[in-house]
Amino acid sequence: MNPPSKTLNATQAEQVKWMKLAIRAAEKARGTCSPNPFVGAVIVKNGKMIAEGWTQSYGGDHAEVQALAKAGKDARGADMYVTLEPCSHQGKTPPCTQAIIAAGIKRIYLGILDPNPLVHGKGVLQLQEAGIEVVPGVLAEEISRQLEYYLCRVHNRRPFVIWKAALSLDGKYAAQDGSSHWISGERSREQVHRLRQEADVVLTGIGTVLADDPLLNVRLKNAFKQPLRAVLDPLLKLPPDSRIARSMNDFPTLVFCARGKEHTMRAKILAALGAKIQPVTAIGNILSLQEVLGILHQQGHCLVLLECGSKLASAFFAARLVDKCLIFYGPKLLGGNKAMLAELNLPDISSALNLQDLSCKASGEDLLVSAYPVYDWHGDSS
Repeated sequence: MNPPSKTLNATQAEQVKWMKLAIRAAEKARGTCSPNPFVGAVIVKNGKMIAEGWTQSYGGDHAEVQALAKAGKDARGADMYVTLEPCSHQGKTPPCTQAIIAAGIKRIYLGILDPNPLVHGKGVLQLQEAGIEVVPGVLAEEISRQLEYYLCRVHNRRPFVIWKAALSLDGKYAAQDGSSHWISGERSREQVHRLRQEADVVLTGIGTVLADDPLLNVRLKNAFKQPLRAVLDPLLKLPPDSRIARSMNDFPTLVFCARGKEHTMRAKILAALGAKIQPVTAIGNILSLQEVLGILHQQGHCLVLLECGSKLASAFFAARLVDKCLIFYGPKLLGGNKAMLAELNLPDISSALNLQDLSCKASGEDLLVSAYPVYDWHGDSS
């Protein structure tokens, strides 16, 4: 972690200044380039930024190459700040290291090493062997947080899972009669659509489909993409006249079911409507969440947004598969017994699931709480 800004010397402050611009450039690619990480790069010469770049859609230029193309001949003798170690292997695009070397970059300031075994340390070594100075670890902690989806994909071989919930201040997801429109306000609902646009997959359970008949698409004025909609439906109860089923030709939809159910008439009906039917292992009517995420990983997805009811959310927490919580608290008290995570078996206070790195901010009239679960319990969480 970098020391507080007031203790930085002039050289460190300069490094932080330019790397922050690279981080900001990376944000322009958030949600657009899976399974590649969204990376930012800036090129600096004589104390001025002469070019910036960010990862293009999958198969397009990486951040470094885009920045070098903008800088042209001025890149020779310049410094480059890049949030993630440049790739050194041939993939969908040529190695970034070769482009950097050919452009005559003098020095690379690096955020973090790429944990991908195809790259890890090899990019740095190639650059150093070509005589380029490499300074690693600039704003490493901040960049690791920015790239948390990608790091989870590489380390855990599954997508990063964000659980999103809209609750009253007393923790209820609905009123006693089951009504829940709208617990959160308009600004929060817009933010949810932005989250969907960022996600590769919006995942829900059949219970939510039957209860709420959601559409689960992005409804922003200038949406740049639609996520894959995934429904966990062990027995294939998804109604053909549901909004999800009727919109399958417009929005990609994957329905996970228990093995053997993919051969039923309901499976054929849903497939004819446009669904992709994916059988997975089930114990009774409970699908293997690890297998579901493994399949999504194989398909190249980095971020899953979990929008579901209490039962499925509890199952994800019990399996320790929720990586981040985003809870929109509306300024309401609903009372009653519609408590979220009621099925999560944490019998006493010592079994409580702790949250870390908690932050709170206003979302219109609502309060948005962001936090990361710490799975250190010792009791029965099944």
